[in-house]
Amino acid sequence: MGQESFIYSFVARGTMILAEYTEFTGNFPSIAAQCLQKLPSSSNSKFTYNCDHHTFNFLVEDGYAYCVVAKDSLSKQISIAFLERVRADFKKRYGGGKASTAIAKSLNKEFGPVMKEHMNYIVDHAEEIEKLIKVKAQVSEVKSIMLENIDKAIDRGENLTVLTDKTENLRSQAQEYKKQGTQVRRKLWYQNMKIKLVVLGILLLFVLIIWISVCHGFNCTD
Repeated sequence: MGQESFIYSFVARGTMILAEYTEFTGNFPSIAAQCLQKLPSSSNSKFTYNCDHHTFNFLVEDGYAYCVVAKDSLSKQISIAFLERVRADFKKRYGGGKASTAIAKSLNKEFGPVMKEHMNYIVDHAEEIEKLIKVKAQVSEVKSIMLENIDKAIDRGENLTVLTDKTENLRSQAQEYKKQGTQVRRKLWYQNMKIKLVVLGILLLFVLIIWISVCHGFNCTD
C-alpha cells in the first residue's frame, strides 16, 4: 500500500475547515466539503460515502469532524484508524483552547504536516494495524458472547430463585403435612387405646359380675 492510498484530509469545527492536507489536485476538497455540509451536527458517529472509486470517511465527535479521502481499495477500518489518530492528536494539541476560536484553514501550517505524518505512519504499519483491528473485533465478539451468557445466567438465576422459593414452600408444606399426620396418628392411637381400655374395663366388669354371681350361688366362704 503506497502513500497515494490517502488522497486528502481535513479537520473541521462544525462546517468550518480548520486544517487540511493533500498532495494531489482534483475536486476531492469540494466533494468532501459538500459531504461535510450534510453530516448531522449533533451526532457522534462515523460515516463513509463512496464516490468515483474513492471513499469519503468521517469521524464526528463533540462538534468536530475529521475527514479522510482514500482509494476504495483501502479498507474502511484503516481509514477510521487514521481518523482516530488524527482526532487524538488534534484534541491533545488544541482541545479546549485554540481549536474553539481558530478561523477557517488557520491551522493548515501547523497541523497539515501532522496529518501527513499520520498518513505515512498508517501506510507503513497497515499490516500491523489490520491485525490489531481483527484482534479488537475478536475481543469485542468474545465480550459480547460473554455478556450474552451472563445475561442468560442471570435469567437462569432468576428462574432458579423462583424454583428455590417454590421448593422451599413445598418443603414447608411437606413438613406441615408431616406434623399434621403425626398429630392425627397420635390422636388415632389415643382413641384406639381409649376404646381398648373401655373394652377391657367392660370385660373386667363382666368377669367381676360373673365371679360375684358364682360366689353367691355356691356360697363362696373360707
